Amino acid sequence: MLDFIFLIGGIALIIFSANWLVNGASALAKKYGVSDLVIGLTIVAFGTSAPELTVNVFAALEGSTDIAIGNVLGSNIANILLIVGVSAVIFPLTIKRNTTWKEIPLSLLAAIVLGFLANDVVIDGADESLLSRIDGLVLICFFAIFMFYTADMAKNSPEILLDDEIVPKPIWKCLLLIVGGLLGLYFGGDFMVDAAVNIANRFGMSEKLIGVTIIALGTSVPELATSVVAAMKKNTDIAIGNIVGSNIFNIFFILGLTSIIEPLPFAANMNFDILWVIFASLVLFLSTLLFGKGRVGRKEGIIFIVFYVAYILISIFR
Repeated sequence: MLDFIFLIGGIALIIFSANWLVNGASALAKKYGVSDLVIGLTIVAFGTSAPELTVNVFAALEGSTDIAIGNVLGSNIANILLIVGVSAVIFPLTIKRNTTWKEIPLSLLAAIVLGFLANDVVIDGADESLLSRIDGLVLICFFAIFMFYTADMAKNSPEILLDDEIVPKPIWKCLLLIVGGLLGLYFGGDFMVDAAVNIANRFGMSEKLIGVTIIALGTSVPELATSVVAAMKKNTDIAIGNIVGSNIFNIFFILGLTSIIEPLPFAANMNFDILWVIFASLVLFLSTLLFGKGRVGRKEGIIFIVFYVAYILISIFR
Protein backbone atom coordinates (compact mmCIF):
# COMPACT_ATOMS: atom_id res chain seq x y z
CA MET A 1 0.00 0.00 0.00
CA LEU A 2 2.85 2.35 0.89
CA ASP A 3 4.42 1.81 -2.55
CA PHE A 4 1.19 2.89 -4.27
CA ILE A 5 1.13 6.04 -2.10
CA PHE A 6 4.73 6.82 -3.07
CA LEU A 7 3.94 6.13 -6.74
CA ILE A 8 0.92 8.45 -6.82
CA GLY A 9 2.70 11.00 -4.66
CA GLY A 10 5.74 10.89 -6.95
CA ILE A 11 3.57 11.49 -10.02
CA ALA A 12 1.79 14.42 -8.35
CA LEU A 13 5.08 15.93 -7.12
CA ILE A 14 6.64 15.67 -10.59
CA ILE A 15 3.65 17.35 -12.29
CA PHE A 16 3.45 20.23 -9.79
CA SER A 17 7.23 20.65 -9.78
CA ALA A 18 7.36 20.86 -13.60
CA ASN A 19 4.74 23.60 -13.43
CA TRP A 20 6.74 25.52 -10.80
CA LEU A 21 9.91 25.19 -12.87
CA VAL A 22 8.21 26.43 -16.05
CA ASN A 23 6.53 29.36 -14.27
CA GLY A 24 9.75 30.45 -12.55
CA ALA A 25 12.00 30.04 -15.58
CA SER A 26 9.50 31.68 -17.94
CA ALA A 27 9.01 34.69 -15.65
CA LEU A 28 12.77 35.07 -15.18
CA ALA A 29 13.37 34.87 -18.94
CA LYS A 30 10.61 37.41 -19.56
CA LYS A 31 12.14 39.77 -17.00
CA TYR A 32 15.40 39.77 -18.96
CA GLY A 33 13.70 40.41 -22.31
CA VAL A 34 13.58 36.91 -23.81
CA SER A 35 10.78 36.71 -26.39
CA ASP A 36 7.65 34.62 -25.93
CA LEU A 37 8.68 32.68 -29.04
CA VAL A 38 11.97 31.51 -27.51
CA ILE A 39 10.33 30.80 -24.14
CA GLY A 40 7.63 28.72 -25.81
CA LEU A 41 10.08 26.70 -27.87
CA THR A 42 12.44 25.97 -24.98
CA ILE A 43 11.17 26.36 -21.41
CA VAL A 44 7.49 25.56 -21.98
CA ALA A 45 8.25 22.70 -24.38
CA PHE A 46 10.69 21.21 -21.87
CA GLY A 47 8.25 21.65 -18.99
CA THR A 48 5.44 19.60 -20.57
CA SER A 49 7.85 16.70 -21.09
CA ALA A 50 9.70 17.09 -17.78
CA PRO A 51 7.72 14.25 -16.13
CA GLU A 52 8.74 11.73 -18.81
CA LEU A 53 12.33 13.00 -18.81
CA THR A 54 12.65 12.82 -15.02
CA VAL A 55 11.29 9.28 -14.83
CA ASN A 56 13.50 8.12 -17.70
CA VAL A 57 16.72 9.51 -16.26
CA PHE A 58 16.10 7.93 -12.83
CA ALA A 59 14.99 4.63 -14.38
CA ALA A 60 18.06 4.46 -16.63
CA LEU A 61 20.49 5.30 -13.82
CA GLU A 62 18.90 2.67 -11.57
CA GLY A 63 19.05 0.01 -14.31
CA SER A 64 15.27 -0.13 -14.85
CA THR A 65 15.55 0.36 -18.61
CA ASP A 66 12.22 -1.34 -19.34
CA ILE A 67 10.52 1.41 -17.35
CA ALA A 68 12.43 4.09 -19.26
CA ILE A 69 11.53 2.79 -22.72
CA GLY A 70 8.05 1.63 -21.70
CA ASN A 71 7.27 5.07 -20.26
CA VAL A 72 7.95 6.80 -23.59
CA LEU A 73 6.17 4.23 -25.75
CA GLY A 74 3.19 4.00 -23.39
CA SER A 75 2.95 7.80 -23.18
CA ASN A 76 2.94 8.15 -26.98
CA ILE A 77 0.20 5.53 -27.32
CA ALA A 78 -1.86 7.17 -24.57
CA ASN A 79 -1.33 10.61 -26.12
CA ILE A 80 -2.91 9.60 -29.43
CA LEU A 81 -5.45 6.92 -28.61
CA LEU A 82 -6.60 8.13 -25.18
CA ILE A 83 -6.00 11.88 -25.05
CA VAL A 84 -6.88 12.67 -28.68
CA GLY A 85 -9.85 10.32 -28.30
CA VAL A 86 -11.14 12.03 -25.15
CA SER A 87 -10.52 15.50 -26.60
CA ALA A 88 -12.38 14.62 -29.82
CA VAL A 89 -15.35 13.31 -27.85
CA ILE A 90 -15.51 16.64 -25.98
CA PHE A 91 -15.24 18.68 -29.20
CA PRO A 92 -14.32 17.50 -32.73
CA LEU A 93 -10.71 18.39 -33.53
CA THR A 94 -10.01 20.23 -36.77
CA ILE A 95 -6.46 19.57 -37.94
CA LYS A 96 -4.45 21.96 -40.06
CA ARG A 97 -2.91 20.82 -43.34
CA ASN A 98 0.63 21.33 -41.98
CA THR A 99 -0.12 19.07 -39.03
CA THR A 100 -1.60 16.37 -41.28
CA TRP A 101 1.18 16.34 -43.85
CA LYS A 102 4.25 17.28 -41.79
CA GLU A 103 3.93 16.87 -38.03
CA ILE A 104 1.89 13.65 -37.84
CA PRO A 105 4.16 11.92 -40.44
CA LEU A 106 7.18 13.16 -38.45
CA SER A 107 5.79 11.53 -35.29
CA LEU A 108 5.32 8.33 -37.33
CA LEU A 109 8.91 8.63 -38.61
CA ALA A 110 10.12 8.97 -35.01
CA ALA A 111 8.58 5.60 -34.09
CA ILE A 112 9.98 3.92 -37.23
CA VAL A 113 13.49 5.32 -36.62
CA LEU A 114 13.34 4.08 -33.02
CA GLY A 115 12.33 0.64 -34.29
CA PHE A 116 15.39 0.52 -36.56
CA LEU A 117 17.86 1.79 -33.95
CA ALA A 118 16.60 -0.53 -31.21
CA ASN A 119 16.69 -3.80 -33.19
CA ASP A 120 20.39 -4.63 -33.51
CA VAL A 121 19.65 -8.34 -33.07
CA VAL A 122 17.10 -8.45 -35.89
CA ILE A 123 18.90 -6.13 -38.33
CA ASP A 124 22.60 -6.79 -37.66
CA GLY A 125 22.49 -10.16 -35.91
CA ALA A 126 24.15 -8.65 -32.83
CA ASP A 127 24.22 -10.44 -29.47
CA GLU A 128 21.85 -7.91 -27.91
CA SER A 129 19.79 -4.90 -28.91
CA LEU A 130 20.82 -1.62 -27.36
CA LEU A 131 19.95 2.06 -27.67
CA SER A 132 23.56 3.18 -27.50
CA ARG A 133 25.01 6.65 -27.03
CA ILE A 134 25.50 6.87 -30.81
CA ASP A 135 21.82 6.02 -31.29
CA GLY A 136 20.99 8.73 -28.76
CA LEU A 137 23.02 11.27 -30.74
CA VAL A 138 21.15 10.27 -33.91
CA LEU A 139 17.82 10.86 -32.15
CA ILE A 140 19.03 14.23 -30.85
CA CYS A 141 20.00 15.22 -34.42
CA PHE A 142 16.43 14.46 -35.55
CA PHE A 143 15.21 16.52 -32.61
CA ALA A 144 17.36 19.47 -33.72
CA ILE A 145 15.73 19.29 -37.18
CA PHE A 146 12.30 19.26 -35.56
CA MET A 147 13.18 22.30 -33.42
CA PHE A 148 14.41 24.18 -36.51
CA TYR A 149 11.13 23.39 -38.29
CA THR A 150 9.10 24.45 -35.25
CA ALA A 151 11.01 27.73 -34.87
CA ASP A 152 10.58 28.53 -38.56
CA MET A 153 6.85 27.78 -38.37
CA ALA A 154 6.42 29.75 -35.15
CA LYS A 155 7.91 32.91 -36.66
CA ASN A 156 4.84 33.13 -38.86
CA SER A 157 2.38 32.55 -36.01
CA PRO A 158 4.09 33.16 -32.64
CA GLU A 159 0.80 33.84 -30.90
CA ILE A 160 -0.12 30.13 -30.82
CA LEU A 161 2.89 29.09 -28.77
CA LEU A 162 1.77 30.29 -25.36
CA ASP A 163 -1.74 29.86 -24.06
CA ASP A 164 -1.23 32.20 -21.09
CA GLU A 165 0.58 35.52 -20.92
CA ILE A 166 3.85 35.43 -19.00
CA VAL A 167 4.03 38.00 -16.22
CA PRO A 168 7.52 38.91 -14.90
CA LYS A 169 8.03 38.15 -11.19
CA PRO A 170 10.63 39.32 -8.63
CA ILE A 171 13.93 37.52 -9.06
CA TRP A 172 13.74 35.90 -5.60
CA LYS A 173 10.34 34.43 -6.44
CA CYS A 174 11.56 33.14 -9.82
CA LEU A 175 14.58 31.48 -8.19
CA LEU A 176 12.39 29.99 -5.46
CA LEU A 177 10.08 28.44 -8.08
CA ILE A 178 13.02 27.13 -10.13
CA VAL A 179 14.84 25.59 -7.15
CA GLY A 180 11.59 24.16 -5.76
CA GLY A 181 10.71 22.74 -9.16
CA LEU A 182 14.12 21.07 -9.61
CA LEU A 183 14.05 19.59 -6.10
CA GLY A 184 10.49 18.37 -6.63
CA LEU A 185 11.43 16.71 -9.93
CA TYR A 186 14.41 15.01 -8.26
CA PHE A 187 12.54 13.59 -5.28
CA GLY A 188 9.37 12.86 -7.28
CA GLY A 189 11.32 10.90 -9.87
CA ASP A 190 13.20 8.98 -7.20
CA PHE A 191 10.01 8.08 -5.29
CA MET A 192 8.13 7.14 -8.45
CA VAL A 193 10.74 4.82 -9.96
CA ASP A 194 11.52 3.09 -6.64
CA ALA A 195 7.82 2.54 -5.95
CA ALA A 196 7.19 1.24 -9.48
CA VAL A 197 10.03 -1.30 -9.20
CA ASN A 198 8.77 -2.45 -5.79
CA ILE A 199 5.21 -2.87 -7.10
CA ALA A 200 6.43 -4.84 -10.10
CA ASN A 201 8.48 -7.16 -7.88
CA ARG A 202 5.73 -7.60 -5.29
CA PHE A 203 2.96 -8.50 -7.73
CA GLY A 204 5.08 -10.42 -10.24
CA MET A 205 4.55 -7.81 -12.95
CA SER A 206 7.17 -6.81 -15.46
CA GLU A 207 8.75 -3.36 -15.20
CA LYS A 208 7.77 -2.87 -18.83
CA LEU A 209 4.08 -3.34 -18.01
CA ILE A 210 4.31 -0.80 -15.18
CA GLY A 211 6.08 1.59 -17.57
CA VAL A 212 3.58 1.42 -20.43
CA THR A 213 0.51 1.63 -18.17
CA ILE A 214 0.63 3.33 -14.76
CA ILE A 215 3.76 5.45 -15.25
CA ALA A 216 2.91 6.36 -18.86
CA LEU A 217 -0.57 7.49 -17.82
CA GLY A 218 0.82 9.42 -14.86
CA THR A 219 3.42 11.30 -16.88
CA SER A 220 0.83 12.06 -19.60
CA VAL A 221 -1.40 13.98 -17.17
CA PRO A 222 -0.03 17.42 -18.28
CA GLU A 223 -0.79 16.62 -21.93
CA LEU A 224 -4.24 15.31 -20.96
CA ALA A 225 -5.06 18.43 -18.96
CA THR A 226 -3.80 20.78 -21.68
CA SER A 227 -5.64 19.02 -24.51
CA VAL A 228 -8.93 18.58 -22.63
CA VAL A 229 -9.00 22.24 -21.56
CA ALA A 230 -8.11 23.29 -25.13
CA ALA A 231 -10.90 21.10 -26.52
CA MET A 232 -13.40 22.57 -24.04
CA LYS A 233 -12.34 26.06 -25.15
CA LYS A 234 -12.58 24.86 -28.80
CA ASN A 235 -8.88 25.65 -29.32
CA THR A 236 -8.35 22.55 -31.44
CA ASP A 237 -4.95 23.67 -32.77
CA ILE A 238 -3.54 23.57 -29.24
CA ALA A 239 -5.25 20.26 -28.43
CA ILE A 240 -3.80 18.32 -31.38
CA GLY A 241 -0.50 20.24 -31.66
CA ASN A 242 0.25 19.54 -28.00
CA ILE A 243 -0.11 15.80 -28.54
CA VAL A 244 1.81 15.45 -31.80
CA GLY A 245 4.63 17.70 -30.56
CA SER A 246 4.87 15.76 -27.31
CA ASN A 247 5.19 12.43 -29.16
CA ILE A 248 8.03 13.74 -31.31
CA PHE A 249 9.70 15.29 -28.24
CA ASN A 250 9.40 12.04 -26.27
CA ILE A 251 11.23 9.87 -28.78
CA PHE A 252 13.78 12.23 -30.31
CA PHE A 253 14.72 14.22 -27.20
CA ILE A 254 13.83 12.18 -24.12
CA LEU A 255 14.92 8.74 -25.37
CA GLY A 256 17.86 10.37 -27.15
CA LEU A 257 19.08 12.16 -24.04
CA THR A 258 18.39 9.17 -21.78
CA SER A 259 20.41 6.78 -23.96
CA ILE A 260 23.29 9.28 -24.05
CA ILE A 261 23.31 9.41 -20.24
CA GLU A 262 22.98 5.62 -19.92
CA PRO A 263 22.70 3.19 -22.88
CA LEU A 264 19.37 1.33 -22.79
CA PRO A 265 19.15 -2.43 -23.43
CA PHE A 266 16.13 -3.09 -25.62
CA ALA A 267 14.04 -6.22 -24.99
CA ALA A 268 12.50 -7.88 -28.04
CA ASN A 269 9.00 -7.73 -26.55
CA MET A 270 9.17 -3.92 -26.75
CA ASN A 271 8.64 -4.26 -30.51
CA PHE A 272 4.99 -4.96 -29.71
CA ASP A 273 4.69 -1.48 -28.21
CA ILE A 274 6.63 0.20 -31.03
CA LEU A 275 4.19 -1.37 -33.48
CA TRP A 276 1.32 0.08 -31.44
CA VAL A 277 2.93 3.55 -31.58
CA ILE A 278 3.21 3.18 -35.36
CA PHE A 279 -0.38 1.89 -35.55
CA ALA A 280 -1.68 4.80 -33.45
CA SER A 281 0.15 7.35 -35.63
CA LEU A 282 -1.23 5.72 -38.79
CA VAL A 283 -4.76 5.69 -37.36
CA LEU A 284 -4.49 9.41 -36.56
CA PHE A 285 -3.13 10.17 -40.04
CA LEU A 286 -5.76 8.11 -41.86
CA SER A 287 -8.63 9.39 -39.72
CA THR A 288 -7.77 12.99 -40.64
CA LEU A 289 -6.93 12.30 -44.26
CA LEU A 290 -9.54 9.75 -45.35
CA PHE A 291 -12.34 9.40 -42.82
CA GLY A 292 -12.50 12.70 -40.95
CA LYS A 293 -11.60 14.93 -43.92
CA GLY A 294 -9.28 17.16 -41.94
CA ARG A 295 -10.67 16.49 -38.49
CA VAL A 296 -11.11 13.90 -35.78
CA GLY A 297 -14.80 13.68 -34.90
CA ARG A 298 -16.60 12.16 -31.94
CA LYS A 299 -17.03 8.77 -33.66
CA GLU A 300 -13.32 8.59 -34.38
CA GLY A 301 -12.61 9.68 -30.78
CA ILE A 302 -14.65 6.78 -29.41
CA ILE A 303 -12.82 4.37 -31.74
CA PHE A 304 -9.48 5.73 -30.50
CA ILE A 305 -10.51 5.12 -26.87
CA VAL A 306 -11.63 1.56 -27.70
CA PHE A 307 -8.24 0.91 -29.33
CA TYR A 308 -6.47 2.19 -26.20
CA VAL A 309 -8.49 -0.06 -23.91
CA ALA A 310 -7.65 -2.97 -26.24
CA TYR A 311 -3.94 -2.12 -26.05
CA ILE A 312 -3.98 -2.02 -22.24
CA LEU A 313 -5.87 -5.34 -21.98
CA ILE A 314 -3.56 -7.07 -24.46
CA SER A 315 -0.49 -5.70 -22.61
CA ILE A 316 -1.78 -7.05 -19.30
CA PHE A 317 -2.63 -10.52 -20.62
CA ARG A 318 0.64 -10.79 -22.53
